[in-house]
Amino acid sequence: MIVVMRSDATENDITRVSERIKELGFKPHLSRGIERTVIGAIGREFPELQGMLEVLHGVEDVFPILKPYKLASRDFQPANTAITVGEVTLGSGQLVVIAGPCAVETEQQVLETARAVKAAGASILRGGAYKPSTSPYHFRGLGKEALEFLAQARAETGLPFITEVLAPGDVDLISRYTDILQVGARNMQNFVLLEEVGRTRIPVMLKRGMSATIEEWLLSAEYILSQGNREVMLCERGIRTFEKYTRNTMDVSAIPIIKKLSHLPVIADPSHGTGKWYLVTPMALAAVAAGADGLMIEVHPRPDHALKDGAQSLTFDNFEQLMSQVTDVAASVGRRLVTRPVAKLASQIA
Repeated sequence: MIVVMRSDATENDITRVSERIKELGFKPHLSRGIERTVIGAIGREFPELQGMLEVLHGVEDVFPILKPYKLASRDFQPANTAITVGEVTLGSGQLVVIAGPCAVETEQQVLETARAVKAAGASILRGGAYKPSTSPYHFRGLGKEALEFLAQARAETGLPFITEVLAPGDVDLISRYTDILQVGARNMQNFVLLEEVGRTRIPVMLKRGMSATIEEWLLSAEYILSQGNREVMLCERGIRTFEKYTRNTMDVSAIPIIKKLSHLPVIADPSHGTGKWYLVTPMALAAVAAGADGLMIEVHPRPDHALKDGAQSLTFDNFEQLMSQVTDVAASVGRRLVTRPVAKLASQIA
């Protein structure tokens, strides 16, 4: 159920309604808007609940949420969720670019890439410390050492970073380093992991599973939201279809669909969405035009030497060209690319 409070409802009214919801065995979730406060009563089906809440002081209206995902639904929160990471905000209506290597390989690789993507206009660094692999014989990441390299890159460039968490037991360690926790496609329905990241208060990016429907994807987001973490963003990274030419089929239509159904920010990952570096730019541009709040792009100083996903990684020059085109497309649909200023080197100042 959704309880809409009157515009003149007091804090005591809101507290009393929340307490009554708890007494009835439900979990209250507050969403404060400019004019109204909305309280979600999350729990089992209980037809009598509506009448029991309508009579409380300060309540304007009570109605059921028909969608199975309650907290992720626009019925619960009509306004877009905006998530601030460092000095940038995702979901604010502007465009944020996340870029970096699929996997952290060396300290030099991370620092070199961080400098390059920042200079080109990226606002957030990406890099995998713990890597899921289809084969147990492929590169699985450097673990804690990679987290330290990413933290060093953040200290030098000012770029916050995102990295993937694979297991509930790793959440605490990774949370001490990262600015955004990424839950990958293979873990979209790892419900124990989802609940664990939901107990943190660190922003979470939830990637769409390889064969997940949009409803399944939003229900996975609901697991995180239901634990109290409201800073959740979704990432469309392509789905598995019959097509073999590309690594995945990039579902650009999912972006406006999610925008209609949910208030959560949507990030597009055309690198995993296509698996081919020369398709990354056109699909990135399409995602921007479709309304994506951000892009996540894989960039590597030498893709032909990359330990993971070199075929879909852009060189520094190609990434710079992509950013130029992204800026133009964003402007054409009334949006602005959010960038971080690049500090001048001491030699340049002199």
